[in-house]
Formats: sequence, structure tokens, C-alpha cells
Amino acid sequence: MSAVVVDGLTVHYGEVLALSSVDLRLEEGRVIGLLGTNGAGKSTLFNAVMGLVAPTRGRIEVLGGASLDARRRGLVAFVPQSERIDTDFPVSVRDVVAMGRYGRLGITRRLRAEDRGAVEAAIARVGLSALADRQIGELSGGQRKRAFVARGIAQDARLLLLDEPFAGVDVTSQALITRLLHELRDEGRTVLISTHDLAGVPALCDEVVLLHHRVVFHGDPASAMAPERLALAFVGPDGADAAHAPSPHPAADPAHPLDRSGEHR
Repeated sequence: MSAVVVDGLTVHYGEVLALSSVDLRLEEGRVIGLLGTNGAGKSTLFNAVMGLVAPTRGRIEVLGGASLDARRRGLVAFVPQSERIDTDFPVSVRDVVAMGRYGRLGITRRLRAEDRGAVEAAIARVGLSALADRQIGELSGGQRKRAFVARGIAQDARLLLLDEPFAGVDVTSQALITRLLHELRDEGRTVLISTHDLAGVPALCDEVVLLHHRVVFHGDPASAMAPERLALAFVGPDGADAAHAPSPHPAADPAHPLDRSGEHR
């Protein structure tokens, strides 16, 4: 069974075209990089996978069923960017990870022994046991990312969506998250990552989707990093000039508009 099947997906926001006739098939047990410039439709594709946006045309299937149904069943987990988190909200790391179990609980939202065990195991797996009672806002960016990955693990999600997981992350957390994502892949889960960290893509991803309102390339990372292909995603498929494509090694390119963290300079 495929993790995600997209056929002719078109999405508008009013008069604005976000996605146009997207065709995509993502298999289970893969780490897939989703690359494209800001405004290329990456967030819209994530929202469509989670059943949060209604297509204008086309269809999307997630783990053999409707996308909204997959999310309601806890089969899909989302790891947000740190800047989208309310760091003042008084919840601990353990509270955040426990949210991954809510779909399995009754109306009382009371954790059972098996739920508490799953939460503690997920926290340990991301190396945050010593910080389990710490408020989420007190953690570093990398630690917060690890906490939200732990939430997806506790949820037992089969498809994980990560939005810029390495933006503002220290080297230690980046290495730990990368290793963990590969372990999840080896367990048969699918990981879809939106990232600007082009230099890290070959070591992280099994395949890459280049998006510019539609899929302009889908294949192996080495082929995706070719300048002429990057130009299709970052300059556009119409009249694209490979000379203006982003370098696959942005840290070594002082003229590149993105640094290793994916933040605009």
C-alpha cells in the first residue's frame, strides 16, 4: 500500500493558485525530501495530506483512505517549525508527547498504563528523559523538535510530516533527528520533510520531490541536486535558468539566499 497517492490535485485560495495538477505517489518506508521556494505549495501539500484543505480538483489518498480520516485515526503526525509554537504555553515535554495518545483515549482524556508507557518510551527514544518535566518553551530549538518527533512516535503515526526540522537546530540534535528518522523509516514508516537544507538532503533522504506549484521532479537525491533540476523548483519551469538555481551546498555559497538553517539572510 502506498503512503500517499495524489492524482491531479489542484488547490486554489480564492484567485491564488497554490497547486496545479499535482500527481505523486509516495511509498511506505521512505524518507522523502520536499523542496521548493517559499510559496511553491509545500505547506498546501502538507495541509492536503492532513485533510485541512479542500481540493479544487483531483484527489488525495493517505494510507489507503481519505486524508482527513487518516489524520483522525492518528495515522498522520505533524512536526511544526519552532517559530509556530507558543513557547509561553505552560505545558511540559511530557504533556506535549502525551498529546500523541489523545486519539486513543475516551472523553475523559485519562492516560492508561499503556499510554504512559508509550509516552515515556518515546521521550527516551529522542533523548529527553531528563527534561520530561521541563516546560516546552524552556527547551532549545533542537530539543523542541525532538519533543514533537516524540509526540508522533507516541501516536504510532505511520506518516510523519516535518516542516523545516533542522532550522535553528544544533548539530547534536540534527544528527540525533536524522538517525531517528532513518530508524522510523526502517520500521516501515514514511517521513515527508519540507526543507531548505539542500546540503543535508543526500544523506537524509531516499528520494526528493521538487515542487513549483506542481511536481517538476521526483526521484533520487543525486539527480534532484543537479543545477538544472533545482532551477525548475527555485526559479520556475518556464524559462528557468540553471545559473540562478540554488547551490546544493549553500553554506559554501556566500551569494546563496539561504543559510544552512533554511532562514533568509
